Amino acid sequence: MQKRSVLLVLLLLCLTVGAQEKKEQSIDWLQELKNRVTINGYMHGGYAYSDQGGQTSSAFNFKRAIFWAKARITDRWSFLFMNNFAITPGPLEFWTDFRVTNNKALTVRVGQFQHPFSLESPLSPTMLELVDVTSQAVTYLANGNEPLLGPNYGRDQGIMLLGDLFNNHFHYELALMNGQGINQKDGNSDKDVILKLEYRPSKQWRLVATGQKGRGHATKTCEWNPIAIGENYRRDRVSIGGEMKVPTQLGRKSTSGGICLRSEFLAGKDGDVGSRGAYLTGSVAVGQGIDVIASADYYDRNTSTSGWQRTDLTGGLQYWFYHKCRLQVQYTHSFCGHLLGKDYNRIQAQVQVAF
Repeated sequence: MQKRSVLLVLLLLCLTVGAQEKKEQSIDWLQELKNRVTINGYMHGGYAYSDQGGQTSSAFNFKRAIFWAKARITDRWSFLFMNNFAITPGPLEFWTDFRVTNNKALTVRVGQFQHPFSLESPLSPTMLELVDVTSQAVTYLANGNEPLLGPNYGRDQGIMLLGDLFNNHFHYELALMNGQGINQKDGNSDKDVILKLEYRPSKQWRLVATGQKGRGHATKTCEWNPIAIGENYRRDRVSIGGEMKVPTQLGRKSTSGGICLRSEFLAGKDGDVGSRGAYLTGSVAVGQGIDVIASADYYDRNTSTSGWQRTDLTGGLQYWFYHKCRLQVQYTHSFCGHLLGKDYNRIQAQVQVAF
């Protein structure tokens, strides 16, 4: 009920402000609503098999059902509300943007939104190649936080300055965040500072460096880090990566566009425990709407103790059968350090429906 009330107020605000901007005496309200509000969504569901821990498991799963509405209140002012209806239902994002300058040099964002740490984390799951979506290092350091805070889906509450400079060749994001994750109050009085610098030498290339400095407040425990529940601890992050997208003739009917290659190195410090990881993921269009997927992904959860590392090698196919809709089939073999158990295999299939 509360979510519907928020959306209703949003729509009324858009229409009211839009009406004030109109000089005409008669207004087409339906057309005004269509011009100012866009609604998007996507769903992920599929099947997974695993022999992790020496025991086989298989199940159908329904991972995501995410919908969002974005309203253009004025030419400079907008608002977005995003909600997840699967697994753990609840709001993911609710923020407002105000563009300060006439160009895109400075925009201010306030609310709950995707934080700018890492190259991969802010990317939409509808465009990422893996069924597991993000790499191990991004999952823990950006989305799951080692998991002392529990999953935050790469989102937090705060304020951010962002913009594009030098004819859109340079992009920056500077955020001041709670550091506690989504839909909860900050556990301490410290705030996290996150900086993202992105250089785009051409439409096909971009280089990204990000860093995070802050203090966490543990709400959970984990095996490889002795930090206790309720403890405030050092939480620092750094990453550097790059992405290449080259359109090809075969990629015309593939949303990937042809050849896509993305790689990133990430490192973190939680209390006295360091961690690091890297991944290389790529896709190549081999037919009309058909991509071959391959990924190598390494992560060490505790660099001071041997045995907490895992390497995933993944291969598969995806078929874009309609615009942003696809079918994915992938096989992953995981090489595990002795503290994580034996090596294991996974087979995953997933359908994506998006609009």
